[in-house]
Amino acid sequence: MKRIVTIQDISCIGKCSCTVALPVISTMGIECAILPTAVLSTHTEFQNFTFRDLTGDIPGIVEHWKKEKFKFDSIYTGYLGSFRQLEQVAEFIRDFRTGSTSVIIDPVLGDYGRLYPGFTVEFAAAMGKLCAEADVIVPNLTEAAYLLGEPYPGEGYDEKTIRELLKRLSGLGAKNTVLTGVSFSPDQVGVMGYEAEKDEYFSYFHPKLNASFNGTGDLFASTLTGAYVRGCSLLEALTIAADFTAQCVELTLQNPEHVFYGVEFERALPSLARRLGL
Repeated sequence: MKRIVTIQDISCIGKCSCTVALPVISTMGIECAILPTAVLSTHTEFQNFTFRDLTGDIPGIVEHWKKEKFKFDSIYTGYLGSFRQLEQVAEFIRDFRTGSTSVIIDPVLGDYGRLYPGFTVEFAAAMGKLCAEADVIVPNLTEAAYLLGEPYPGEGYDEKTIRELLKRLSGLGAKNTVLTGVSFSPDQVGVMGYEAEKDEYFSYFHPKLNASFNGTGDLFASTLTGAYVRGCSLLEALTIAADFTAQCVELTLQNPEHVFYGVEFERALPSLARRLGL
């Protein structure tokens, strides 16, 4: 069985980060190991959440894994909360990457044109350096702008603008770039990608849903990672991930009693397994 290690936080309640990655990747027939960066009582959309930083615990975990000679088919990173954690992840990649290990980085920095609380432009620049280690990076438009130190494109951009943005993102060093939250019309939203080695662009769009939920980026990145590790092409992987994310949002909206803090992805896991022939 293939094994992915995901490096990100655990939000005990809140359908994001590890609590999304673990069930989604496991459903896709892949073992999901975790290297937690922090433990939060809930995700950050709640008030008065507790937070425990695990930066000091990471070296001991990694040292144990080295002694046990664990190997990973993919290293998948999500929320990283400090410069030190960026350094730790870079060290981890150097220590555990083999010729067959893919590295997928979701450069979590912000959304809607703003950085998340606690992040700075300097941190975004450091995240950009980490992206050089990646086979695939999965930023949204906000993160793309901050990674490049450019203004947020907002709305009203065209395909040429996004193609140029993808090309500049590839200059960070990642082999492939997948940009989420792309929209060229009021009724559609989707993803665009760029494979640097082939100099090829691709895209996939859905009808836009009038809803926004925390954790959908984690859901997309986790599904893409699982599909990619299973051997799907990047276009196939992002298509599966986009379809699954849209399905989860639609199912959530159908439930009048849905909670505000996340999508009901659990209900869609059987269909994800069927799509993969599991």
